[in-house]
Amino acid sequence: MSDLTPGLIEVRNVHKHIATDAQALTILHDIDFSVPAGASLAIVGRSGSGKSSLLALLAGLDLPSQGEIRLQGQALQALDEDGRAKVRGELAGFVFQSFQLLPELNALENVMLPLELAGAPDAEQRAQYWLERVGLSHRLDHLPRQLSGGEQQRVALARAFAPKPAVLFADEPTGSLDSATGAVVADLLFDLNREMGTTLVLVTHDETLAARCSHRLRLQAGQITEWLAPEEREQLATAV
Repeated sequence: MSDLTPGLIEVRNVHKHIATDAQALTILHDIDFSVPAGASLAIVGRSGSGKSSLLALLAGLDLPSQGEIRLQGQALQALDEDGRAKVRGELAGFVFQSFQLLPELNALENVMLPLELAGAPDAEQRAQYWLERVGLSHRLDHLPRQLSGGEQQRVALARAFAPKPAVLFADEPTGSLDSATGAVVADLLFDLNREMGTTLVLVTHDETLAARCSHRLRLQAGQITEWLAPEEREQLATAV
């Protein structure tokens, strides 16, 4: 049973249906859980289980057909598209499998962009600091095409953490990297997450990566089939 105590992310009785010519297709069914501030949640499951759909709902990129999602107390389904975008801009950072850096901007400019959009007066200094934190102080003026995949993902991490988000949504952040590079990026992701106290929501096929999170949610055919929080993990360890 998932923890239903109030948290930074609260999901209550969420369903997601998509209308087709023949019938309504159920993507997610009866999803309930809560994630406390500063925790890390891995969402795992096979392809087509609903992982990315759930992540989109949690970030307010899509709306549930039924139920309620609250992000730091704000009911996302009660907001219009502009309102949800405002919440994302204030609270959320994103890291994607495909990096999604702007190709015409160099590393420094990519990290500066969300800071400038937020009106930060020290955007350049903060971007430089974060690129230094991820080990790329020597790559400030390089375009994405001049960077390796691991370097591009480190720029994406710097961009995500620079605005100091309350929650970071990561969709397969190591999925397009080789195992050695992926391990470096994963270590950096969790180190920065702990240091910043950010709530991490991670979609992954990598069970090793998922095991590093404090909470784990497994989806199958749009339903929760497993929920592990710290207390359940402790009970399992004691039983073994």
